[in-house]
Amino acid sequence: MKKKVILAFSGGLDTSYCAKYLSETLGYEVFAVTVNTGGFSEEEEKELEKKALKLGVKEYRCVDAQEDYYNSCVKYLIFGNVLKNNTYPLSVSAERTVQAQEIAKYAMEINADAIAHGSTGAGNDQVRFDLIFKVMCPDVEIITPIRDMALSREEEIEFLKKHGYEMEFHKAQYSVNKGLWGTSVGGKETLTSRNSLPEEAFPSQITETQPSELEIEFKNGEINGVNGESFERPVYAIKKIEELASAYGIGRDIHVGDTIVGIKGRVGFEAAAASVIIKAHHLLEKHTLSKYQQMMKSQLSDWYGNWLHEALFLDPVMRNIESFLSDSQETVSGKVFITLHPYRFILNGIESDHDLMSDKFGSYGEANRAWTGEDVKGYTKIVSNSLNIYHQINSKH
Repeated sequence: MKKKVILAFSGGLDTSYCAKYLSETLGYEVFAVTVNTGGFSEEEEKELEKKALKLGVKEYRCVDAQEDYYNSCVKYLIFGNVLKNNTYPLSVSAERTVQAQEIAKYAMEINADAIAHGSTGAGNDQVRFDLIFKVMCPDVEIITPIRDMALSREEEIEFLKKHGYEMEFHKAQYSVNKGLWGTSVGGKETLTSRNSLPEEAFPSQITETQPSELEIEFKNGEINGVNGESFERPVYAIKKIEELASAYGIGRDIHVGDTIVGIKGRVGFEAAAASVIIKAHHLLEKHTLSKYQQMMKSQLSDWYGNWLHEALFLDPVMRNIESFLSDSQETVSGKVFITLHPYRFILNGIESDHDLMSDKFGSYGEANRAWTGEDVKGYTKIVSNSLNIYHQINSKH
């Protein structure tokens, strides 16, 4: 019997080459799988299946992992207001982690001998895929033809033609990876430190120019309403916000960061829903959480985002942080009011039964109702005591 290999299949040139190479050259039975984390429509899924079967794979499967993606990862990125380097919502980093886990599950389900993916040796994804596979199915071989043979585009096309697969592979000017939590955009500009991406590089073009109001309702940190419409599943609420905000070109930026493989990298992205949701959620937390809850959350959220980016999602400490983040959301319920404009949005304010900014206790800079001036004098004297001692002893130095 032939050995079985699971191929992470995107339908592009690299994974198309892998499909033919694995079956024709290495003699494997190829089981192609696409994991949908919000980047494919039903029509696109059907086209991917046609491509895979035309390439001669034994079986093709498309796994809809959008709900799992939200529940296992995106939810905590919202709870933590996670933006890598204060900029990037970790769109691709989070996706790859979930995709790799689904592929590993499939490999174990059919007792595959190997898993293959089309990553090159230059980026983060190779580490994210390999690490998940090594942890979840350590006895399964990992095959990476593009990385191992350092193939050129021309060599891949020639190989496919030789084996009877004729298809026009257009080299897109921009590399686009779309998902539920954002779309990455790479091109010649992102390979420099100086140039920005042009308007046409972004998949979502501006169709709205007049300001409009957006209302997002949260319950225990999760979105359950958009503009008065209720959503039982936050995934659909995210898609609704994406539809409304992307029409304004909101959420575009270029992220500069340190890759897992040790070099600096730039990537463009558009993440309209992620940008609006994170900022709206953060504003609601400012009103509903204590000072020290916010401080601890900020520190743990940074660690969570960094470990996720570095392919360490399966480290048990991530589950510990998720427990903390979930527990912190008990009072994060209410509405956030936003105005959308071309390329930007304004957070206008919130309404919440848990709003700690209550005039029953005083109005900042205006009136105090819970303390007296004498109380403040005594408090200040005690708090300043250690500072006074330090400065008096060290004043001559």
